[in-house]
Amino acid sequence: MVASFAHTVRGGSLAGELAAREPALAARLRHGLEASEERLRGLAAEAGDPCVARIVGHLIGTGGKGLRPLLALVAAEFGERDPGAAVDAAALAELVHVASLHHDDVMDQARTRRGAPSANALWGNSVAVLAGNWLLAKGARLAAELGPEILRLQARVTNRLVAGQIRELTGASSGEDPLSHYFAVVAGKSAALIAMALQSGAIRTGAPADTVEALAEYGEHLGTAFQIADDILDITAASEVSGKEQGKDLAVGVASLPVLLALADGGPAADELRELLTAAGRGREDGAVVPRAMALLRGGDALAEAEAMMRARLALARGALGALPEGAATRVLYGLCDVVADRDH
Repeated sequence: MVASFAHTVRGGSLAGELAAREPALAARLRHGLEASEERLRGLAAEAGDPCVARIVGHLIGTGGKGLRPLLALVAAEFGERDPGAAVDAAALAELVHVASLHHDDVMDQARTRRGAPSANALWGNSVAVLAGNWLLAKGARLAAELGPEILRLQARVTNRLVAGQIRELTGASSGEDPLSHYFAVVAGKSAALIAMALQSGAIRTGAPADTVEALAEYGEHLGTAFQIADDILDITAASEVSGKEQGKDLAVGVASLPVLLALADGGPAADELRELLTAAGRGREDGAVVPRAMALLRGGDALAEAEAMMRARLALARGALGALPEGAATRVLYGLCDVVADRDH
């Protein structure tokens, strides 16, 4: 199930602050997250066949950060209707996200996710991909129940998600700037999902159009910053902190932002890193590739450069919040920027 409210963000820091400073909002969010957990379990159970239900519910049952459902529920506070109307939007946001995790784990050959074996490790790549497809289809059905505006939004975001996954697999085209390619992939795979969560929650409670637009802008920047923080964590944090295998991106030759920045620096270290990534990408990982690559990254300037880019994106996210009314929900969104900024520490 989705992570408990106390662990929605790293260490429960925002949850603790909410409980102390915004107790009424904290109670509503806690109730909404519990309701969205129940909705997710019910959606997985709708598979009918017990085997299918167990597979499609696997990552739902392992929990997670719960960031996207939380964002949908916070955004619902900006509308005129009861924020409880956004529970299904919160479930939808997590449903599409979990579907993307099934696909990502196949692409990355990941063996664990959220501290548990990945679906592809348990049932194989084909079953994991089909489970992701089932979840996307279930998400489309749920979106249709929520109205044409959210259905169109879900369709656009699913299109961006799949396009981002394809672009990640195919790599930058000839002559394309690697950093531009990286940010295009992140926009489709990460930022679009976070923006969708905010938009759908606000739409469900009738928030004004300019508020929905500001939330979308905030989500795009927050989502990009969140992915950069994940890239940094892949190099600096233990698996129990990041929720996936440490150095997994490096192990399969994926060029994350710190890697791209390190390669752009040139020199002997960049040349060696490029050779290590080539070996990993061709399946010639001998147990020494990842540790050496991580040592090169930790010894250079790339991590600091990536963190600076992350903070620049967070500054843009905070800027987008200037269009929102003062209140507890807006303060929560500012607080989430601080939480993301601290994730790599």
